[in-house]
Amino acid sequence: MKRRDFITMLGGAAISGWPLYLRAADQRRIVILHSGFPNRTPIDRLYNALNERGYRAANIELLGGEGNPDRLKMLVAQIVEQKPDVTIALTSPAARGLKQANLSAPVVFVFVPDPIGQGIVGSLAHPGENFTGITYSETAIGSKRLGIILDVVPSAQRVAIIWGSGFPENVGMVKAIETSAQTRKLSVFSREVSEVHDLPFAFDEASAFGAAALVFLTDNLMFGHRKEVAALALSHHLPSIHAFSPEVKDGGLLSYGADLEESYQRAAALVDRILRGSSPADLPVEEPTRFDLAVNLKTANALGLTIPPGVLAIADEVIE
Repeated sequence: MKRRDFITMLGGAAISGWPLYLRAADQRRIVILHSGFPNRTPIDRLYNALNERGYRAANIELLGGEGNPDRLKMLVAQIVEQKPDVTIALTSPAARGLKQANLSAPVVFVFVPDPIGQGIVGSLAHPGENFTGITYSETAIGSKRLGIILDVVPSAQRVAIIWGSGFPENVGMVKAIETSAQTRKLSVFSREVSEVHDLPFAFDEASAFGAAALVFLTDNLMFGHRKEVAALALSHHLPSIHAFSPEVKDGGLLSYGADLEESYQRAAALVDRILRGSSPADLPVEEPTRFDLAVNLKTANALGLTIPPGVLAIADEVIE
């Protein structure tokens, strides 16, 4: 057989049925599906993590559900029809939507608490089928956030929880915070918000309750309006703790949650392993190993608060 004929045959075999890792790089297609507003998040960190492993932005499609269930459903149907080489599902609604649509192509999920309870995987060690990924804050982290805000406002006897309804897992988080508050003999005000126009009323009610501290649990919609949330907390003189550091950069007092950079890097590593031939069913779901505490000293000063040295000592990011 002539060398030219062999190369031609080799190329045809690679295109038709050889493993993904033997295909040309420009034939690999990665879709990122975010159920919210991806461009209002630090999505560039995920692009950077993928780029470090050789995957170019030209081969990556970014889709955002914009907090709209109907739009998300439409995007899920589009992905099911097109079957990209790998889909990265950011947040629970995106991962659940792909699971419920029976997508057969590989999926790597990120920022998904309790993927077993949500029916996305069978177990963390052996996810099975075509889903694997990185979990996010489990419900127990809610009591940790409560403890941190109380370290800053130790005199608080009444606390508020304002939570976005767009993330169903927030329900379990609220219960965990309420349980922790009860053991501390604190009174709790809990308010669900589903629309942006609900926010001022929720903060007014929290103030009327006499809350001295706030645990804010965001969702896709609220995260896109985090500046408004921070402004309301400040105008109501409510020291707040959040899940994500961008909420603190935009004016929230504190945040505590899984390190975003670690989650993006580990998600990119899973994508790379899949594109090199590994099956998602054989890749254990990974849990966060690094958690970040962010503090906004400008907001603390505006609230007339002094952040305790012990809190500053363990802070990963301090905004002045």
